Amino acid sequence: MRRSRLVAFLIASAGFAAACGGDGGPRTGGRCRSAGEPGATSQCRTATLEPSYYVEQSETYFDTLDSSVSPFVQPSYSPLVARWEWPPWLLLTGYTDESLILTDIALKLFPTRIAEIECRFFDVQPFGRCHMVFDYEGLPCPIYEEFTFNDAGQMTFIEAWSDFVPFLPTDDPDDRWAEGADVHRLSTEVPGLGNADGLIDLGAPWMEEAASTDADVAEFVRRARDPWATWIAEVVRNVGTDLQGVGCIPPTAS
Repeated sequence: MRRSRLVAFLIASAGFAAACGGDGGPRTGGRCRSAGEPGATSQCRTATLEPSYYVEQSETYFDTLDSSVSPFVQPSYSPLVARWEWPPWLLLTGYTDESLILTDIALKLFPTRIAEIECRFFDVQPFGRCHMVFDYEGLPCPIYEEFTFNDAGQMTFIEAWSDFVPFLPTDDPDDRWAEGADVHRLSTEVPGLGNADGLIDLGAPWMEEAASTDADVAEFVRRARDPWATWIAEVVRNVGTDLQGVGCIPPTAS
């Protein structure tokens, strides 16, 4: 996730390149809606590649954040890939492949190591799911992250949570991989991620309809329409906040 000392640097990078979200209430764990249509949701897709591919791509994503790995190592991103990091992090932290590549390279300038990682394939979206621990110069930061893919094997949506209560996508302590019925995730609610290309269309009628009934989708659309400006505003709003202290250290360990 993102360290507070990066704030000034990343604001400058964003400028050169270019309130928290609504609570939509408990999810139903996601389901296929509008199958075969352009506005289909992600769980309408079935995997087209070997399970090992999705695991390898998920692991490669974390290589983009490890200071010791070449910046030329990148997963296969969709042109309109989105990254959503739930509070206490900064929500929409990347939209388009160019945005993700730019910010990931910038973050490599600060010492970061992947201390632990376990990724698995699931036969329903998100196909890639990982529990991992960043090492920020001795500070461990546990993260749970999920990866949605299109038929070509490109990442279309990345979603992350701090890997401890109260930030996880489920209240069930035994649901380690968020497979239950009451999972609160955004990727299964954004229409368009379930067509073959998995391309997000912010102005499509199916997106407008989803945003009219789901506060999280509405907040995603609002931010994605001006991703740099809304991201910078979120960074500025959190200046002085110890994001690492909140997002990396479980309450019982603080």
